[in-house]
Amino acid sequence: MIWQVADLLRGDFKPAEYGRVILPFTVLRRLDAVLAPTRDKVLKEKEKWESKGIDPMPFMEKVAGLKFVNTSDFTLKGVLGDPDNLTQNLSAYINAFSPTARDIFDHFRFTEQTDRLAKANLLYLVLEKFISFDLSDKAVDNHQMGQVFEELIRKFSEASNETAGEHFTPREVIRLMVNLIFAEDDSLLTPGNAAVRTIYDPTAGTGGMLSVAEEFLLDHNPDARLTMFGQELNPESYAICKADMLIRNQDVSNIRLGNTLSDDELADHKFDYMLSNPPFGVEWKKVEKAVRAEHEKLGYDGRFGPGLPRISDGSMLFLLHLVHKMRPVKDGGARFGIVLNGSPLFTGAAGSGESEIRRFVLEEDLVEAIIALPTDMFFNTGIATYVWVLTNRKPTNRKGKVQLIDASSFWQKMRKSLGSKRKEMGEDDITLVTRLFRDAQEAQLATIIAADGTQTREVVMKGAEPPEASEGGKVRLAPLSRIFRNQEFGYQTITVERPQRGEDGKIVLGQRGKAKGKPVPDSSLRDTENVPLDEDIHTYFKREVLPHAPDAWIDEDKTKIGYEIPFNRYFYVFEPPRPLEEIDADLKEVTAKIMAMLGELSA
Repeated sequence: MIWQVADLLRGDFKPAEYGRVILPFTVLRRLDAVLAPTRDKVLKEKEKWESKGIDPMPFMEKVAGLKFVNTSDFTLKGVLGDPDNLTQNLSAYINAFSPTARDIFDHFRFTEQTDRLAKANLLYLVLEKFISFDLSDKAVDNHQMGQVFEELIRKFSEASNETAGEHFTPREVIRLMVNLIFAEDDSLLTPGNAAVRTIYDPTAGTGGMLSVAEEFLLDHNPDARLTMFGQELNPESYAICKADMLIRNQDVSNIRLGNTLSDDELADHKFDYMLSNPPFGVEWKKVEKAVRAEHEKLGYDGRFGPGLPRISDGSMLFLLHLVHKMRPVKDGGARFGIVLNGSPLFTGAAGSGESEIRRFVLEEDLVEAIIALPTDMFFNTGIATYVWVLTNRKPTNRKGKVQLIDASSFWQKMRKSLGSKRKEMGEDDITLVTRLFRDAQEAQLATIIAADGTQTREVVMKGAEPPEASEGGKVRLAPLSRIFRNQEFGYQTITVERPQRGEDGKIVLGQRGKAKGKPVPDSSLRDTENVPLDEDIHTYFKREVLPHAPDAWIDEDKTKIGYEIPFNRYFYVFEPPRPLEEIDADLKEVTAKIMAMLGELSA
């Protein structure tokens, strides 16, 4: 229904501009509808306390049950009732909102849009259309309203060829991440426990991650309270997020506008939980100066001490930012989930920024689990994505270990694709992945193939017997959950040198300084070898190199430690090719059919 307002705008506005009108009007109608039930009481409180010379705002907010009010004598319907003064009355209505709500419309540049609508004789028609929508919280709850905003943004992004994925994350991915970060906090999820926790999203978008986290928590424990914090770069997404937080009765001063990497607006805060879906593969050249300055001046006292990734992808900077934001262990610790593409797992050789960041989070024992998601899950990309779960309060059974879960096959096809999104995870899939994570055990996925080709799947936990195949069928096993020691991801890159030789074939020796009397290395014969971190490099060198190059040596000064997580390698299952006789028989059969068809054509 809301999307149909675009039909009114067609011609006077370009498709890329529809969102600039429809999004703020949707927010305005929502706020108007939410305030309607208490409007008369609020105005009475205003009159009562103003007559006594006392600021009525706290009393009005208490009556409204919200952290914002509108003190205008108008409602949106009343504004529409005076067509001759529509622009002025609408402006007066907006200015009568509490400053926190008014700020939302400033960031939408709402006055600019209403003036343009008025000049095109469209303001009355657009407002009339929006008043016909019932956006009260009884008709549309907060969860549904969040989905409305996200669906509108997706449509506008498609219309203007922008990337919707920069604004929001599919709801089922958020639900999985929320399940994972709360999975081990039994006290918080226990009904009746009036626990208070903080949650933060440095790439807040429209606030979807924060709101889903709150809904999840209140479903399990209505007595708990989650205080939300966030920062967002896009002004329109920030405005929607702020509106959503207002309706949820959150303190909207905790939602900030700005670039998280160059200007951390919540620099003094640490959090219990965090969630983030930073943009994939986006360069950080715009903030390079500020980020490098913090890295060089503050080192490990700042956010980016361990290292900086290549300029073409800044997603690992958000990983470091969240690590810095973790509540210290002595204060209860923290856990967070972040969605990253595949490159942070393995990009960068030993000593590179990416490798040093991986080294830091693994050697500090912060990585709890990494979960591979299905492809085609996001609205703007079909690439492989992974959820990283990090914590500084690992339970004893997880210390020194990382769990890898391959959930890439847990999906169902959507009835209708949305951009690049063709797959979605069902509730059963989310529950299964959460259980695998919570159990912290290795497991396999058994695919049972019956004689007629039908397939069923079964999770086989470590130590359990896999199912047996029925007659004529077979069972295919593949790793599903694996647990590794942190150091298994580490390696040492050694530089293997070989000597220069003169025309007579003799080794050339150095003539000066430290190199005097020692073989001069031949750079054209230089090579590197990666040695597992838990293996002695000299033992490896003696076994793997010297038998092939007796004159070689290790340049100890060039040895570097690196870390990578070759996820796919750990879950690869070799399937032997069919026997040649079987392939040959199929080829002969197909060839015979083709020859028969050609014979029929020539007859």
